[in-house]
Amino acid sequence: MVETADLDQLELDSTIGFAGNVPGGLLAHPNKKHLIYPLGNTIVVKNIATGSQKFLSGHTDNVSCVALSKSGQYVASGQSTYMGFKADVIVWDFESMSLYCRLVLHKVKVEALAFSPNEQYLATLGGQDDGSVVIWDLPRKEAVCGSPAAVPSAGTTYCVAFANNNNNIFVTGGNKTLRVWDLDSENRIIRPTDCNMGQLKRIVKCIQVSDDDKHIYCGTTSGDILQINLNTKLLCHYGPAKEKFSLGVLSLSLVEQNILIGAGDGTVAKVRVDGFKKLKSKKVDGEVTSITAPAGNLEKFFVGTQLSQIYQFNFSTFVEETISTCHYSSVKDISFPYNYSDVFATCSKNDIRVWNAKSSKELLRVVVPNMTCNAVDFFRDGKSIISAWDDGKIRVFTPESGKLRFIIHDAHNKGVTAIASTSTSKRIISGGGEGEVRVWDVNDKEYQMTRAMKEHKGAVTCIKVRSKDQQCVTSSTDGTCIIWDLERYVRNQIIFANTMFKVVCYRPDESQIITSGTDKNIGYWETYDGSQIRELVGTKSGAINGMDVSPDGSYFVTGGEDKLLKVWRYNEGDAQQVGIGHSGEITRLKICPNQRHIVSVSADGAVLRWKFPFPS
Repeated sequence: MVETADLDQLELDSTIGFAGNVPGGLLAHPNKKHLIYPLGNTIVVKNIATGSQKFLSGHTDNVSCVALSKSGQYVASGQSTYMGFKADVIVWDFESMSLYCRLVLHKVKVEALAFSPNEQYLATLGGQDDGSVVIWDLPRKEAVCGSPAAVPSAGTTYCVAFANNNNNIFVTGGNKTLRVWDLDSENRIIRPTDCNMGQLKRIVKCIQVSDDDKHIYCGTTSGDILQINLNTKLLCHYGPAKEKFSLGVLSLSLVEQNILIGAGDGTVAKVRVDGFKKLKSKKVDGEVTSITAPAGNLEKFFVGTQLSQIYQFNFSTFVEETISTCHYSSVKDISFPYNYSDVFATCSKNDIRVWNAKSSKELLRVVVPNMTCNAVDFFRDGKSIISAWDDGKIRVFTPESGKLRFIIHDAHNKGVTAIASTSTSKRIISGGGEGEVRVWDVNDKEYQMTRAMKEHKGAVTCIKVRSKDQQCVTSSTDGTCIIWDLERYVRNQIIFANTMFKVVCYRPDESQIITSGTDKNIGYWETYDGSQIRELVGTKSGAINGMDVSPDGSYFVTGGEDKLLKVWRYNEGDAQQVGIGHSGEITRLKICPNQRHIVSVSADGAVLRWKFPFPS
């Protein structure tokens, strides 16, 4: 098997997604042109005006925190990893979009980051399993000193912030801990002073220091804001007294004499610094985990939520505009219309979304609350989107408006797990969790079940129909793939393997099928008699969930639990390129019909578009 390190890397063309669960993960660059945010193990730098993207790739697992230096020269990002492993901090040079240095000291997770105002120091905060705060000298690219972030009786420390005019003072806050630290760089030591809050006990989730370094403002899970005097370390004020913010204050941003607040219930509010009087308020979808305003910009600010939404707010009118949206849970399937590469559909929990492939903009969203769509496909004539849902129903929508055309009720009694349509757009073939394959004749809004074929013992995972609609192949978790005769409704061939098949594909000439599943192997099979031609080792770890063959039959792509996308030569059976960018397992992938891009989707909600590396 070819080692991944020996393969050329695929070029990432664009991404759809935003890791909204990263606290303070959305950053506005001081140049007022770019937004910076994490997606999986990648940092995305997006031009606000044009929508073009650049990528900072170097982490091996999910990015857990990001920070931006005062001038915008440096971007820092920390990651999470597995128990027993070190979690990296990477500092990037923004101008050259290159790695400046890699700092390795923390264990398991980096919780938060902060740059000193002169950009000489970087403060890094370890997570629950690490519990330390470390100061790094950026010009020397080495650690200056470190210390436990809190006393043993306190809980996890969640946030860190430097003063705005003093390079030797920074603040940390967390579960029953709020400390001001003094850095003595000559003696390589940091000295903490605990803030005196009397009987008040709070869990601090975010910290901002005022421009004049007189006060610290802290957002708490109790839904109030603390104002601390930075010199005396005493509590000055906390509020609002009457209306606390529901589900906690998760993000703060200071803009002149105002505080922008993001709350756990989706509230975005503007309050006065003096007295915490609420001036304006608006609700958005999901917990508000990030609020960022470009330095010196009093016109607009940006809001990021846990549901992977990015909003642009007008500062004075508080009118919001959605500028980015994506799935926030596992994406189950992806489909292109027949011979058309400019749009594609994805499905997930609660919804189906149709995307413009070039601009990565959402064109249509079809919402079915509290249900999960397991599979999606387009009719060949382009007039309908068919979808398979876990409530046992097949729903058919119009692709322009998303209007529901009709529902096939009780299509399968253990949820519909796979779906496909014929070239005539008159038939739907569905597979269910109970193992049945059913053929439906559809006409406008009428439908009728023609036949049910029951041989699989496990859930049907994938269905592919031959070009002339006379046969189809289905894969199942019971370790079988069956080629069905769609005229006589009987089994033509059956393939057995010691695996749970996840996906099956026809080669374009339909003489062979290739399969993959939990045994990590890729199998080639004859469609004529079901005999095996060859078997390849597809991955070192985990199941292969997604696979697609290129329209010219020369290449195929695979992706799965190892989070790697691989491009293979079909005849030679060797991997040529690898795509590294997903932080969740890849669930499905497709080569677009014009063979210029590969689109992959994953369990973390991300949709990534890669340049196809070979000419068609």
